[in-house]
Amino acid sequence: MPSGRPEWKRGRQTFSIDAPVGPGAKQTPHPVSPFSGKRRESKRLLFDWRRVLVYTHRWLGIAGGVLFIIWFASGIVMMYARMPRLTPEERLLRLPPLDLAAARVAPAEAARASGVSVERVRIGMLRGRPVYRFFDGRRWTTVFADNAERLEHLTASDAVSLVTSFLPEHASTIRHHAYLTDSDQWTFSVRALMPVHRVAAGDAADTYVYVSEQTGEAVMKTTRSERSWGYLGAVLHWIYFTPFRRHATLWAQSIIWLSIAGCVMCLSGLAWGIWRYSRSRRYRLKHVHSHSPYAGLMKWHHYAGLIFGLATFTWILSGLLSMDPWNWHPGTAPTDEQQNAVSGGPLRLDLLPLDRIREGVAAVGSSFTPKELDVVQLQGEPFLVAYRAPWPPGADRWPDEPLEFLSPALALEHRLVSAVTPDRGAFARFDDGAMFAAARAAMPGATVADAEWLQEYDAYYYDRYGARPLPVLRVRFADPQRTWLYLDPQRGLIALKEERLSRLNRWLYHGLHSFDFPVLYYRRPLWDIILLALSLGGIVVSASTMLAAWHRLRRHARHLARTIRGTAA
Repeated sequence: MPSGRPEWKRGRQTFSIDAPVGPGAKQTPHPVSPFSGKRRESKRLLFDWRRVLVYTHRWLGIAGGVLFIIWFASGIVMMYARMPRLTPEERLLRLPPLDLAAARVAPAEAARASGVSVERVRIGMLRGRPVYRFFDGRRWTTVFADNAERLEHLTASDAVSLVTSFLPEHASTIRHHAYLTDSDQWTFSVRALMPVHRVAAGDAADTYVYVSEQTGEAVMKTTRSERSWGYLGAVLHWIYFTPFRRHATLWAQSIIWLSIAGCVMCLSGLAWGIWRYSRSRRYRLKHVHSHSPYAGLMKWHHYAGLIFGLATFTWILSGLLSMDPWNWHPGTAPTDEQQNAVSGGPLRLDLLPLDRIREGVAAVGSSFTPKELDVVQLQGEPFLVAYRAPWPPGADRWPDEPLEFLSPALALEHRLVSAVTPDRGAFARFDDGAMFAAARAAMPGATVADAEWLQEYDAYYYDRYGARPLPVLRVRFADPQRTWLYLDPQRGLIALKEERLSRLNRWLYHGLHSFDFPVLYYRRPLWDIILLALSLGGIVVSASTMLAAWHRLRRHARHLARTIRGTAA
């Protein structure tokens, strides 16, 4: 919004703080009105209030104008390109088949031998040997299933060998690039898996694969194109530069206070712009009547601010809420108590003997060859989960087949097998009764308002690409927080928890920031057109002040220089 010199009208006389602004603005004498007593004091206070308003907007705009342009431009990039990642589908596609023939140690024995507590376990392969990957809530520990030996260190040659099996089409050019004990620009999302080896594929796409020393598996993949778009999009948008991001608290607080300053700037600009707009076209610029007292780029700024200022404010406000300032709303993940109520307590490794795991693999094998097993638990009974690896057309021609298209649009076929009674065979989902019982266990004493199996996404459980599983059981409770639980029968867990305040945050954050309103979210290119138009409007609002800001800063710099020279003389 514009930040010129304020003026107001009393009767037929116009009073200004100083001269009109904008090229071609007519200089007119300022009549003096005989104020006295309370009228003079009232005028002085009104003058001060307007001066604070305009100068607040002006200097916040000068300080943050470039940042706003970057936010709008990078937001456009993020509509189509995100941070690099290794998709779950590509990771699974490139894993070797699971072979438990050499396994001699059960998961419970392997965990005891390694001295680790276990909240989650995955069963896979490493260097041709079966392994258990245990998670204790903070970090992963990998233990070989043939001798209970713990993976303590991964050498550079080990990492190269793993990437060679992961990308066999580039075996001749793969080389070790770096050993990282802390995140680089692309590995903050897998920071808990540090340290990692960065291995270069040496291909035309300039691919890097990151191998975790904790799990002995690929956890991140980037290409030159992904890194370039990542810089232009998410890195600039989130101010996600490595040295800054490593100081998590400083980074979070900086984003919060920059967003607060941006909200103040937008609101003061909106108030100023509305006040300066004249429906009767009372302003005269170059003998032409105008709705705005500004000319040139500042007139563009005035009108663009009136049109796009509110959208700009809501984007900054929702960006602020994305940082969850002051923990004003609960999270959407289930609480530990709710998770334990559904699972039936800590993971029962004693119910996972090797013979039953092998029976489970055989049961899944009647549908597809498993490459990895995950263990879930429902009401005290552990189950093995396996996903079918995707098989895209041309997968045997990996050097020529881009695999980025696999995620997030692909929903993988899967099978469940009871670790207690694997002879019952594999199945695709838990029955309705078990999921209703799990929902009641998660909210003991709370009255169920209604329960419904959702065959389509609603306004809170949704995904544009269809990656979230359906159906899900939505159970709404009549507790003080008005809790809603979404239970996934394919994995036997709570997929989402919503409360009254988290639902409000969904609209204030995701709704305002991503415009993922049901009427728009699945309607492309309508969604794209609206967001592009608003983003370009925001760029016009910000960029139209750059020249005026430069001139103002240059004038102040010259004045400061003259003052310093005068003081020195």
